[in-house]
Amino acid sequence: MMTTKTTSYYTATVDPDLESQATRRRKLLVFQTGTLHLALPVESVKKITHYTPMEGSGTTAVGLIHMDEMEITAIDLHKRLFKVSQSPMQGRQFLILAKNTTDELFGILVSQTPSMFDVPLSQIRTLPDSYRRGDTLEIASHVTRVQENDQLLTVFILDVDRLVPPMGMGDFGF
Repeated sequence: MMTTKTTSYYTATVDPDLESQATRRRKLLVFQTGTLHLALPVESVKKITHYTPMEGSGTTAVGLIHMDEMEITAIDLHKRLFKVSQSPMQGRQFLILAKNTTDELFGILVSQTPSMFDVPLSQIRTLPDSYRRGDTLEIASHVTRVQENDQLLTVFILDVDRLVPPMGMGDFGF
């Protein structure tokens, strides 16, 4: 339904859906993996903690971490995207604990402190299916651009259900 807005200067017909989309925002937790800037929606993130060593065979990008009396799936995104594990970094590393849509916890190792951005929905775009099928970033669903200091960064927003598929949603192979 269209509404009419009148000011002392003009009268315009406004679509309230477009107006609310311009003012609605999404909080993103942005982090770097290799040369890529990736993000998780804040509502998917449970906490950020110091890195906990990942256990596993080392042949895939999936491992296991023990935390708070639980075993949690851990994903080496660097290995998944670039086919090689990230080199051990000097100093602190962090673990982002997140959950998929069925509330299954998983962890992602990051080498730098993640940043929080509040992005207007109007600046977030859906990635074309053909791009996702043809690139290693099939785990991303959307893209946006954010300003950090003097740089404009392209940020790929990860789909938590593509990272850790809910039970019954297909293979978990990498």
